[in-house]
Amino acid sequence: MTSPVQWSRAALDDLKQQVAFIVRDDPAAALRVADQIRDAGIALGEKATGRPGRVTGTYEKSISRLPYVISYQLRHLAGRETIVILRVIHTARDWPAGKWPG
Repeated sequence: MTSPVQWSRAALDDLKQQVAFIVRDDPAAALRVADQIRDAGIALGEKATGRPGRVTGTYEKSISRLPYVISYQLRHLAGRETIVILRVIHTARDWPAGKWPG
């Protein structure tokens, strides 16, 4: 059974910033990256995979062939298990355990 996927405002802001950075040099690449990140988020609704996250209560899913991690939680919303994407973070960011990148 497919779980619904919701994107938090912070995750959408992260995605927007990542794409805006790439689009300056290569608009086509920016679109491909955005599509691949979106598709990885949708795929979590089919099967939530990943490792335990650095922030308590979260999970992290690396995106194949891209230097990004999707951080998400499993929540029960309206009686259904829902994937809530919390952040989209570039792996080069300083990301200490227990905190979100600054």
